[in-house]
Amino acid sequence: MEEWFNSLQKILNSLSKNNFSLLAKAKLEQTFKNLMAKYPSSYPEELKNSLMDLCQGFDSLSLKEKKLRLSKIEELIKKEKTIGANKSEEDYPQTVTSIEEYRNNLRILSSPINVLKGIGPKIAKKLEKKGLKTIEDLLFFIPRTYEDRRTVTPIGRLRTNDKAVIFGEIIRSGTSFYTRRKTYEAFITDGSGVLTLKWFNFHEPTLRSLLPKGRRIYAIGVVNRFLNQLEMIHPEIIGEDEEEKIHREIGQIVPIYPSVENLSESMIRKIMKGLVEEYLQYVNTLIPARLLIKAKVLSLREALEILHNPTNKAKMEDILKEDNIYLKSIAFEELFFLELAFALRKSKLSIEKGIAFKVESPLVDDFLRKLPFDLTSAQKRVIEEIKRDMSREVPMNRLIQGDVGCGKTVVAFLSSLIAIDNGYQVAFMAPTEILAEQHYRNFRQYTQLMGIQSALLTGGVSPSRKREIYYGLSTGYINLIFGTHALFQENVEFKKLGLVIIDEQHRFGVLQRAALRDKAKGIVPDTLVMTATPIPRTLALTVYGDLDVSIIDEMPKGRKPVKTSIYYESNRFSAYEALREEIKKGHQAYIILPLIEESEALDLKAVMSYGEELQKKIFPEFKVGILHGKMSSSEKDAIMREFKRGDIKILVSTTVVEVGVDVPNATVMVIEHAERFGLSQLHQLRGRVGRSDKQSYCFLIGYNLSPESDASKRLKILCQTNDGFKIAEEDLKIRGPGELLGTQQSGFLEFKRADPVRDIDLLIKARDLAFELINEDPTLERYPAIKEELYRRWEERLKLSEIA
Repeated sequence: MEEWFNSLQKILNSLSKNNFSLLAKAKLEQTFKNLMAKYPSSYPEELKNSLMDLCQGFDSLSLKEKKLRLSKIEELIKKEKTIGANKSEEDYPQTVTSIEEYRNNLRILSSPINVLKGIGPKIAKKLEKKGLKTIEDLLFFIPRTYEDRRTVTPIGRLRTNDKAVIFGEIIRSGTSFYTRRKTYEAFITDGSGVLTLKWFNFHEPTLRSLLPKGRRIYAIGVVNRFLNQLEMIHPEIIGEDEEEKIHREIGQIVPIYPSVENLSESMIRKIMKGLVEEYLQYVNTLIPARLLIKAKVLSLREALEILHNPTNKAKMEDILKEDNIYLKSIAFEELFFLELAFALRKSKLSIEKGIAFKVESPLVDDFLRKLPFDLTSAQKRVIEEIKRDMSREVPMNRLIQGDVGCGKTVVAFLSSLIAIDNGYQVAFMAPTEILAEQHYRNFRQYTQLMGIQSALLTGGVSPSRKREIYYGLSTGYINLIFGTHALFQENVEFKKLGLVIIDEQHRFGVLQRAALRDKAKGIVPDTLVMTATPIPRTLALTVYGDLDVSIIDEMPKGRKPVKTSIYYESNRFSAYEALREEIKKGHQAYIILPLIEESEALDLKAVMSYGEELQKKIFPEFKVGILHGKMSSSEKDAIMREFKRGDIKILVSTTVVEVGVDVPNATVMVIEHAERFGLSQLHQLRGRVGRSDKQSYCFLIGYNLSPESDASKRLKILCQTNDGFKIAEEDLKIRGPGELLGTQQSGFLEFKRADPVRDIDLLIKARDLAFELINEDPTLERYPAIKEELYRRWEERLKLSEIA
């Protein structure tokens, strides 16, 4: 029915063009009968009869009567299309693109752009600079805006600042001078007034041949007023004899594409029109119609057609909206395939055999008795969710997230105890060696309490110690191992690996997760993913879409929110005075700097030189310690022990303290060059203080900032809230998902149109419908084309086949 509607719409559009110039001679009665014969079963009988009545005797009507009849036909079609958009599932037969048709279409769309008429090597090179290499790329080269050229405005009715189309006759043209600047002017009239067309940059012979006296032309441009005379500067000109161009450029809503080096708008439109007419038919419509109806979006092909070629009856204000139905439909299609990938992964994992742990654990009970504090109700709830997962044979794939200081470490350790009590080993993977070390130190207070053998395996470990660790893992002597992804790439043999805990720290670890089964010797271990800072819901759905999510949304009792203030270079010593007062009360402080060595390029304070300056000039009465990532483990340990004991009062550090360092007596966090950090990282650093019942403070010092700058506004968000989820959402809006995930992952979330933050409602819809399709057909056996397209888009990034 869609093709039939589109064919009829094209006929009606052509009759409306150029002020109905073709209507007088139109033979619509026969044209309509031909269309009925071509698509015999594409429309309801009631619609067919109504249209037959309106076309009856059409050819012999006067022009005025034809216009009236034409508007009635268009109204009827518009009404039927609206009804069609609201049809129920039963009205749509389930049509599935065959795998042969899908592959053939894909082959055609993958052709290089130089197969297109009008695209030679030079133009192809220019388009390739915009990333447009294949026919498919070009079809997704979406117009940036539109111009309404449906009506030709009489010159007498033009208004200043209007973008208008006029038609008239040249009465005079030639060069003029304004304040010694040469211009070219042409005067045009249509009987209702005179308009000046003006050029400042021009090639005189070209304009003289284009604008001779007596030639009738269309001019398109913005109307200005100069010395009480209306004018257009550098208008677009089309002669009345240029029929193909008139057909493409006048009498319709015209797409304006993003600029391409040295190609005129008209030339780009010509290329795109030819492309769409010839190749749009090969765009695969893969998502079942019933799911599109539920999502209230259009098929990909239909959306692209309207975006490239808006029909005459499209509402200009609708198509100009950033969130119009056509752009939404493209975004939905992309998000649907992402969520379908997650749904397929989850479905495959759910039929795999894992370990059914006994979750009532004497080790856990013993540990809880020895803990000097009570768990929060949120921690207890999350532990119950983990126990429920671990008790089932289906492998656990769970994400634990919560705000800084909410107690994720204890929860992860309790999960480890269950696995260890069942005779299994636990591996803790961190994205960097520094973080692996910090987690090792953090857990060590618990492992020593419980007599559990733990070890740290990183590149910095000596060869002899590595051999000891390998032996301890292969014999089962080591219960808990910490390391980076190298744990699964080096020559490591586990005796019985049962649980893997991954600290993602906003990095996408799905590729590493797929590598675990080799080490677990045929048994799929349970997986627990922890994040260093809260992840906005949008990002959790797009990055951890195959995991179940547990949220620890409660802080330990007695914690006071950290008070945060912004200081500027001019008053930064006030921050240091406030810090001095806190140390006099017996407390301690951190001062964080962004770089390790002096960098002239960024002019940032370096830890070494600035630490010495603080000690000698600003805080000579207190001991200042220095900590940075280039120190050896033993040096770091020594400094941290001194700081924990209270010998060091001020710790000057890089962001190495971001995770895992826990000194309850530290109540002040000063962050130099705060404008250089992301919001989530600043919140993470702030979380190093406020870890007791004492009031804590965070001082953000910004450089080269005005109070009204964007960076200042960003920092003010931290002063307004301590809620890590709100901060993460703001950070996501500011920096986008690619940057928030880290440079490694920036390519992961590349979409043509979709934006997980802006399109959160679409994302949730896409997720629900993708999971619905997988529940109905867990291996996509009935949808081979969808499955093949899914692997084409996401196999590299999601390693779908490794989970199979």
